[in-house]
Amino acid sequence: MKRSVLAAALGLALSVGGASAQEFERNIMTGGPQGTYIKIGRDIASLGAECGLKLNVVESAGSLENFVGVRNRRNTQFGIVQSDVLEYLKTFEANDPEVQKAVKGVRIMFPLYNEEIHVLARKDIASMKDLTGKKVAVGKKDSGTFLTATLIMDILQVRAGARMDINPDEALPKLLSGEIDAFFYVAGAPASLFTGNTIDKAKFHLVPITEAPLLATYTPSRIEAGTYSFQDQPVDLVAVKAVMMTYDYDTKRNAYHRDSCKTVADFSNLIIGGLDKLKTTGHPKWKTVDLTALPPGWQVGVCVKAGMALDYKPSCKPAGGAASGENTDDSNEEYLNLLKQRLQQ
Repeated sequence: MKRSVLAAALGLALSVGGASAQEFERNIMTGGPQGTYIKIGRDIASLGAECGLKLNVVESAGSLENFVGVRNRRNTQFGIVQSDVLEYLKTFEANDPEVQKAVKGVRIMFPLYNEEIHVLARKDIASMKDLTGKKVAVGKKDSGTFLTATLIMDILQVRAGARMDINPDEALPKLLSGEIDAFFYVAGAPASLFTGNTIDKAKFHLVPITEAPLLATYTPSRIEAGTYSFQDQPVDLVAVKAVMMTYDYDTKRNAYHRDSCKTVADFSNLIIGGLDKLKTTGHPKWKTVDLTALPPGWQVGVCVKAGMALDYKPSCKPAGGAASGENTDDSNEEYLNLLKQRLQQ
C-alpha cells in the first residue's frame, strides 16, 4: 500500500484539527451528494429529528476525511468509514507514531452494510488486468474510493497508464466523452450516480472483480441484473464493509466531552430502537445491516454501550439517563451481549 494515502490522511488531520470554542452541535460526516453515505446519514438524522435532537449531515470527500474528522474535528461525533481504511491504519499503527496519534480514541459505533466496488469501463476492458496502461480515475486523495482503488491495483499489480485523482461525479462525464478509460466508485448498490439512461450499455459496463488475492481483504458480492439500466447481466465483484465510527469521549474531562458522549449514547439507543423502521423506510442498504458483524481489531466505544443499556432513555424521553462514559472495559463481548438483549425486546 502506498504511503501517499497515509500522507493524505494525516495532512488532512492538520487542516481540520482546530477546536476553538463554539456552540455545541451534533454532526455526522458522510460523503458526496450522489453517494450512499449521505442518504444513510439523513436517515439517522431523521431518527434524531423525531426525538428533537438535531443532527447535521455533513458532505465530505469520504472515508479518510471522515475518520480523521471524528478524531480531530470539533462537534463531529460520527463518521461513516470503509473497513479497509481501518485495516490500513491498523497495519501502520504499531510502527508509526503519527498513525498512533491519528487512531487514538477512535471507536466503532456500529457495523453497517457492504459497499460494492464498482469499476465502470469501456466494454473492451474485460477484467481488472486490462486496466494496465489505461487512463483510470481513482477518486480524490482523501476519499475511501482512492484508498480502495490504490490498494486493489497494488494487490493485483496493475499499472495504469495514468491515474486521475478526481471524484466519481467528475469521472463519469469524462468516461462518456472518452477522456478516460475507466473509474472506480465504492458505493452501496444501487448507486444513484449510475441511475438514469445516460450510460450506453453498448459502450460501457461494470468490470467483474473476482481475483483470488483480493479475498483476504474484501468480501465476494454480486450486483444483480437490472440493478442499473445499462446492466443486463449479473456482475460478480467484491465489497467492503461500511462502519459508523465515533470517539471515546471522557465525561470527566469537560462539558464538551460530556455532551458529546451523551449524543453518542442517545443515537446509539435511537438506531437500535429504530432499526426496523430504518429497514422499512430508509435506504435499501439498511435491510442488509448486521450489527454483530464487527470488523476485527477495533473496539466499540463506551458511550455507545452506555446508550445500549436496557434502562437507558434518550434526551427526548422523560427522565433521560446520562451516559457516564466511565466504563473502561474494551471488550466487545459487552457490546454483543447488550445488542442481544436489546434485539430480543
